[in-house]
Amino acid sequence: MVTQRKPKPSKYLTIPTRPVPVDRDRSVAGLLEKMEGTGFGGRQLAEAHRIWLDMLGDNTTITVAASGGLIPAGMRRLLAYVIKNRFVDVLVLSGSLIFHDLHETLGRYHFQAHPNMTDAELESAQINRMWDLLASEEEYHEAEEWVGGFASQLDQTRPYSTREFLHLLGRELAEIASEDGVLTAAYKSRVPVFCPGISDSGIAVGIAGSRFEKKNNFQFDVVQDVLDMTQIALRARVSGVINLGGGIAKSFLRQTEMSAVHIFKQQVHGHKYAIQIAADAPHPGGRSTAVAFDESLVYGKLGRGALTAYVNCDATIALPIIITALSQTAAKYMKGRRRPNFTFMGRELMIEVP
Repeated sequence: MVTQRKPKPSKYLTIPTRPVPVDRDRSVAGLLEKMEGTGFGGRQLAEAHRIWLDMLGDNTTITVAASGGLIPAGMRRLLAYVIKNRFVDVLVLSGSLIFHDLHETLGRYHFQAHPNMTDAELESAQINRMWDLLASEEEYHEAEEWVGGFASQLDQTRPYSTREFLHLLGRELAEIASEDGVLTAAYKSRVPVFCPGISDSGIAVGIAGSRFEKKNNFQFDVVQDVLDMTQIALRARVSGVINLGGGIAKSFLRQTEMSAVHIFKQQVHGHKYAIQIAADAPHPGGRSTAVAFDESLVYGKLGRGALTAYVNCDATIALPIIITALSQTAAKYMKGRRRPNFTFMGRELMIEVP
């Protein structure tokens, strides 16, 4: 019987942690660079920033899947910033996120709540509570009516993919917006926006109300979204995904590999890069291939040797830090970036990858 040699400890004990120093450096990017030498959540946050830079420098088609109350919580300007500067290329968003963005683009606000406010008194005042955030039910209803009126102006003889509809909605909002949000920034930057769960939102409520009252026949073609998203995945030479939370937006993005095989009879390479920012998933490890049984759960489909970061943190904490750091570090990576270009021709989406 052959005796296996025990590995030497020195094989593994190669990179010591580096305690974060206290200094006068006020750069957020500088702080994250120091945190790369730490462990646990601090290291993962720093790795997420580094991987985002890697994606920009590697001509990666970067897709963001996001859900939840990011807009009411104050993330709207941050998201608009990364869209306008093309730090991202494709968006897959929840219906609620898009509706909240529409609400604020129409000049309305979300407000901070106080623990002393009871649900009973808020309901009596027609106030909607989301954790520690508030919104006017009347103003939400006005936004629903606005989007219903917009949909009734579109061609009623054919259905629209959510990607086409949201591009047109962004164009309409851009004419009246005093400040760019997610939809207007995506329209101006020619970034496609998909919403697989659009029926679960005030967008659909507004369109349904318009149909009930005015008998308009507007319909969505969600199947075209599947085809468009799959073709983007097939055209991408290098792909990366940034998941902000979970839900249907993340699930929709994960199914593109199956769609490529079943519909187009082609195999996609899998994501070379992946960042997950959420507080509700298991921790798979550091900036390396994730543990096998966690790959599809946490990131979606990964390529061999993918670089990953799982930030076990509320996105409203992580995003301000990472995006502020990108504003300080991304410029040199963007100079030579060859990003995918999208041409919107009605129901057709033309994709050009340099």
